[in-house]
Amino acid sequence: MKYLVRLLMIALVFLFTVTNLYAEQKKEIKVGAYWWNQPPKEKPPENPHKKVLPLISVKGNEFINPKGETVILRGLAIADPDKLEGQGYWNKKHFEEVKKMGANIVRIPVHPIAWRERTPEVYLKLLDGAVKWCTELKMYIIIDWHSIGNLEMELFQDPSYNTTKKETYGFWRTIADHFKGNNTVAFYEIFNEPTHRFGLLGSMTWSEWKKINEDIINLIRAYDKETIPLVAGFDWAYDLNHIHYNPINAERIAYVSHPYYFKRKKPWEPKWDENFGFAKGQYPVMATEFGFNLENVEEGENKGYGEAIIKYLEERGISWVGWIFDADWNPKMFKSWDNYELTGSGEFFKKALHGKVGK
Repeated sequence: MKYLVRLLMIALVFLFTVTNLYAEQKKEIKVGAYWWNQPPKEKPPENPHKKVLPLISVKGNEFINPKGETVILRGLAIADPDKLEGQGYWNKKHFEEVKKMGANIVRIPVHPIAWRERTPEVYLKLLDGAVKWCTELKMYIIIDWHSIGNLEMELFQDPSYNTTKKETYGFWRTIADHFKGNNTVAFYEIFNEPTHRFGLLGSMTWSEWKKINEDIINLIRAYDKETIPLVAGFDWAYDLNHIHYNPINAERIAYVSHPYYFKRKKPWEPKWDENFGFAKGQYPVMATEFGFNLENVEEGENKGYGEAIIKYLEERGISWVGWIFDADWNPKMFKSWDNYELTGSGEFFKKALHGKVGK
């Protein structure tokens, strides 16, 4: 009996001690330490310069300014801000060099891996810098969710492009909320290059892809009713044939194509008409990505491609963006960060941007 009493007393002392320790720990937890007690996220500060550039909108098959005049955008893509900031080149000087090339628009590719690992809050600060510099330099911006692959099955061409539908929806929700009302950010390129890569990345029907785009457009417009969504077709954003019979169910959008020289063989023009040029008869179209190393289009079956594609786009009033104004990513337009010495491709695009090609 005495043994049982001792055990009971020991148990009561142990319980008392544990209870007190737990109570003390609870006292040390500050109010708000739980995530549900965190204060709401602060809204970005009001940008006093967001209306400096005229708003670009859609009318029929054209981009127009507030006066109703047709606007043609001609510009360059730069590398991912995360890459440039890491190298020490994310600054206004880089955008000044783009401006010197003759551009009036800059395409900024945001890779999912960079967005995720840097975190959206930090990445937005990089984009805010670009918007400030471009506003001062009077250049518009395309924000491009730079993934390649099959978003329906969430299979992608490279780890840097890996994403999910949820992350993609979250990206556009964040971007649209952050940049709504800012005229400098004129376009949202929903997804860089959709492809199932001849079945290696699964399958995706046009109806599935169409619904994904319509869902994202509706989400964007819940926050931002002015910025223009850009929708890509299949075959790595080259082919728009599906919109002949089943276009995106949304107003005031534009379609994009990436008409690289290797997509089709000569004669190019009839195939361009068939694959994407036809769309300009009814919708605004923009060639948001194409480029080349000059040696690839100076001889052989691709000779004359550069002149041909610029002439084709200009004659049809199709806005365009060359890939890529960088010293590392190919086909690079300049040789060195030291002095921005242009490659042959860079020289070509500088002439094209100044209206000296395709006449």
